[in-house]
Amino acid sequence: MAFEDIKLRLLTSGITERSVPGPGGSYVAVNVRGNVAYVAIQFPIEKGELHYAGKLGTEVSTIEGYQAARIAAMNVLGQVNKHLGFENIEGLNHIDIYYTASGGWNEAPKAADGASDLFLEILGDAGKHSRSICGVERLPDFSCIAVTASFTIAS
Repeated sequence: MAFEDIKLRLLTSGITERSVPGPGGSYVAVNVRGNVAYVAIQFPIEKGELHYAGKLGTEVSTIEGYQAARIAAMNVLGQVNKHLGFENIEGLNHIDIYYTASGGWNEAPKAADGASDLFLEILGDAGKHSRSICGVERLPDFSCIAVTASFTIAS
């Protein structure tokens, strides 16, 4: 993995160490256990502002959900850069994507691809991952989507 290329792609996408959101409660943004780093839930927040609030399928379109997932994934990468540095990670393991939707909406994989595509775009092969997608009743601040992730730390 070319770390400088990753940092450049991350910075050109607008995410810097100073712009990643802090935790919204009594937890840390990144928790390391052994050689695995767990990144806490990230929302589609840019410059302190939540984007794409509402339920997918009514207030938020699938395309907007895709964009929201990309922003949340950028925040995951921003947290990794801030707390670990890309030179210290081997790769992405798994992501969990949480979303809220209206009853008839059934395009969660398409929206979730926003995060998956972003990880592959920025990290290359190190961005290959497994994922789960879970519909929930509500997310904080009525966000439509959120992403958590785990990374293997290089030995």
